[in-house]
Amino acid sequence: LCSLRHWEKPIGVGVTGFGIFFILFGILLYFDSVLLAFGNLLFLTGLCFIIGLRRTFSFFFQRHKLKGTSFFLGGVAIVLLRWPLLGMLLETYGFFSLFKGFFPVAFSFLGNASNIPFLSALFRRLQGTSSMV
Repeated sequence: LCSLRHWEKPIGVGVTGFGIFFILFGILLYFDSVLLAFGNLLFLTGLCFIIGLRRTFSFFFQRHKLKGTSFFLGGVAIVLLRWPLLGMLLETYGFFSLFKGFFPVAFSFLGNASNIPFLSALFRRLQGTSSMV
């Protein structure tokens, strides 16, 4: 079991990628609840593989992230109960609430890595308007 530890992250990235694919495919097919539910479960499973079960739990259940977590996981539950449009709206709000501190870092990286003048300026502007939390 200990020798398989180095395989957890690549497997997690693959599972998370399939989760994102199924979510996008479910949205493309007019919010198909089965594809969205399967994508959500794969995404959360992949996240647990990538950063570990304990760190995933501690990320979602920090005191200042409980509002975002409740919207995100509530949206997942509502999608599982076959209300896909409402569930995805709640999940989207929860996702942005949970990861709002990550967006300035991502925009900064994309602005520096992009050699396209328009995109580089756009990402730098987005990075400047967002606040780090």
